[in-house]
Amino acid sequence: MGSYAIRRLLFAIPTLLVISFIVFGILDLAPGDPTGQLPLTIPPEVREQIREALGFNQPFIVRYGLWLQQFLINEPLNLLEKTCDGTWCADWFASSETRLRVTSWSTRSPVVDLIIERTPQTLWVVGMSYVVGILIAIPIGIVSAYKQYSIFDQVGTFISMIGFSVPTFFTGVLMIVIFSVQLGWFPSVYDTTLVVNDWPSFWLQVKQMIMPVMVLALFNASQLSRFMRASMLDNLSQDYVRTARAKGVAEKIVLLVHVLRNSLIPVITVIALSIPQIFGGAIITEQIFRVNGLGALLINGIQSADYPLVQTLTFLFAVLIVLFNLIADLLYGMLDPRIRYD
Repeated sequence: MGSYAIRRLLFAIPTLLVISFIVFGILDLAPGDPTGQLPLTIPPEVREQIREALGFNQPFIVRYGLWLQQFLINEPLNLLEKTCDGTWCADWFASSETRLRVTSWSTRSPVVDLIIERTPQTLWVVGMSYVVGILIAIPIGIVSAYKQYSIFDQVGTFISMIGFSVPTFFTGVLMIVIFSVQLGWFPSVYDTTLVVNDWPSFWLQVKQMIMPVMVLALFNASQLSRFMRASMLDNLSQDYVRTARAKGVAEKIVLLVHVLRNSLIPVITVIALSIPQIFGGAIITEQIFRVNGLGALLINGIQSADYPLVQTLTFLFAVLIVLFNLIADLLYGMLDPRIRYD
């Protein structure tokens, strides 16, 4: 398995290089100007200095290489050391501690720093919702398959269909109206400035996380529980299950050891392919609850035509998809001993 993982990682390098080139090239060809949102009073020569400082006078391949280096080198370089007349120009170049010229057009801050700053909020809210969704979906799928067509199965199927069919922007607004406006139990806006240093502040953090977490957990659990149920039903009718029961193996062992282990293989594929969405953020839900995460950062980058920010976020999502595909393939071998990689 170790040699297989190394081969996959080596194969992933050219794959990610091709993806990065495509992502950078497509957005680089899009119309846009980092000085487009500046005040009209700024002289043309100052605008040209800013474009030059950001590397717009460099060939495409050089700008691509500089953009790619931000993922490998984290040392700040003073690439914008220029002098010019005018207060606004001085303010722009005052933030010259940029990293390899990969600077957000809208905030004039290094893109990597912006992503690192927003990642904890996304992991706390969206990551926690996915964990809660998995913990809810797997037991429901197991019981629904084992007690097929029972009342529990019917109720679980009905709730799953509602959770998967109703969009998150509707359930999010509905929760805000009921639990924030009517009952006043939870805050409707996520406070990203809250510092958890004692029990009252920790409880406030938990309260503001409950609604966005449950909105996303309902959606994730509805999808995963259906996959879990279908996979369990497929394995419950297999010959090895009848053989285990004929040998007198306890029903609990048959269900939770033999059947569950094989049933998790397709479910792990769904989970692994969905985990990168955690880092991408739940764009709609983050907008509804004002969670200042990666999803909101991506939306702001798109709205302001901040191409360096959008390029970097898009490429990071591609890296996560490749990585978690590899993790899913390795987990197959752990769950099913029939799978061999060597």
